Amino acid sequence: MQILIRRIKTAVPVIALCVLFCSMTAFASEGETEYVPSMYATFWALIPPIIAIALALITKEVYSSLFLGIFVSGLFYSGFSFEGTVSHMFEDGFLAVLSDSYNVGILIFLVILGAIVALMNKAGGSAAFGRWASGKIKTRVGAQLATIALGVLIFIDDYFNCLTVGSVMRPVTDKHKVSRAKLSYLIDATAAPICIIAPISSWAAAVTGFVEGEDGFSLFIRAIPYNYYALLTIVMMIAMVILKVEFGPMARHEKNAAEKGDLFTTQERPYAGMEHADKITTNGRVIDLVIPIISLIVCCVIGMIYTGGFFEGVDFITSFSQSDASVGLALGGFFGLLVTIVLYLLRKVLNFHEIMSCIPEGFKAMVPAILILTFAWTLKAMTDSLGAAEFVEGVMKNAAGGLMSMLPAIIFLVGCFLAFATGTSWGTFGILIPIVVAVFENTNPTLMIISISACMAGAVCGDHCSPISDTTIMASAGAQCDHVNHVSTQLPYALVCAAVSFVTYIIAGFVQNAIICLAIGLMLMLAALLLIRKIPPKE
Repeated sequence: MQILIRRIKTAVPVIALCVLFCSMTAFASEGETEYVPSMYATFWALIPPIIAIALALITKEVYSSLFLGIFVSGLFYSGFSFEGTVSHMFEDGFLAVLSDSYNVGILIFLVILGAIVALMNKAGGSAAFGRWASGKIKTRVGAQLATIALGVLIFIDDYFNCLTVGSVMRPVTDKHKVSRAKLSYLIDATAAPICIIAPISSWAAAVTGFVEGEDGFSLFIRAIPYNYYALLTIVMMIAMVILKVEFGPMARHEKNAAEKGDLFTTQERPYAGMEHADKITTNGRVIDLVIPIISLIVCCVIGMIYTGGFFEGVDFITSFSQSDASVGLALGGFFGLLVTIVLYLLRKVLNFHEIMSCIPEGFKAMVPAILILTFAWTLKAMTDSLGAAEFVEGVMKNAAGGLMSMLPAIIFLVGCFLAFATGTSWGTFGILIPIVVAVFENTNPTLMIISISACMAGAVCGDHCSPISDTTIMASAGAQCDHVNHVSTQLPYALVCAAVSFVTYIIAGFVQNAIICLAIGLMLMLAALLLIRKIPPKE
């Protein structure tokens, strides 16, 4: 297998160069005004992200795989022109996404959160919490259930969820020998799946904004019981932890962690030993972790409702639904950092010089996540320039004329594929939800609710599986796990839940009763886990 991977790594750049230089004259250059690439809004628009994802899973190397996907997008867009490819990659790709204010806000939040985590580690707050939790949480099962519970409680935003849960629970799960891959899965599975069924969250605000001509918030509330992927993911997590069911690559990671104390399993361990890189203060207490985390949560909530106009007279729900998550999280992170610095200075656990030295350390800790996010955002921008959204929209409009009762299941699959290929749930909402509303608003309101929920569930499922998804990248960073390890171990779990959800949506299209269909889905999920438990693991 290693020989095959080395051959693929060697062949990929050679093939790319051959395609570039052999086909530079294959396409005539288009006019400069209103340029539309010849592959616009065709299936070819989805090929670059598919290439990037496939190579990342095969070669286990995410940076070059994403870059090659960006390069292929540039080739398709420019008609295989070298100058046009390079220009499009940088002007419309890297430079465009890094100059986008929303993206910059997320990067600032990442850096600030990295600094807060570094401060908590240096001050001994994380170690103190680990010692305290070890007296309260006695088993691996308890450590995993506590991680799930914290993930459910932090439902405001998926980015914030991933990084906060990882920072708090990592010392606890490490002590109980839970692999970093399993911690990544628990974080990721309580991020987007929780946010998409939480009425007060940045995701609820996004979905509400995409529903035109209807009461978006009311539709979101009514769609929650039909969001089978999110609900079944929560049930699957808890059941697997209690029943001690592991399968696929995750089983090897968990076995190594439990029996050998190896939390990483593979050679790729970019964060190994980070907590012990510097001398940690021995007089840290639990409050040195709890107060920064609580202040960060409070400040981020205040920051988000501030951007939504709460302090200008807008009510809480409305201000949250129209908030700017990027600005709100950046503001909240900044004031949370200030609270943390003041706390440590007053308690004299760190001096000013030690505090300032933690800020660049926190930045360095987030460099892998920032790099992958930048590449993923660029690949999405390049894919958008090829008309991927328009292609999927056309496919969905054509499918709407078929069997209406099967449409929720079809929408779920389309949402999965689109979010997986593009790495964005919100982009998938923006494409599919207006189509669903247009098809069903004057015919079958119940089927419209089911289909909207299927769209949200499919988008979350694809986002959950995709290695180029923001949330997946954040979960790797929060657990300090190698990104490819996280994706490869999580994928079988997500696919099992997706299969059960697909069957449930088929039933829902005909039965159209939330309680009955959810009960059937729960029984199918538990039956699948019990069946998997009986299959002997492979060595």
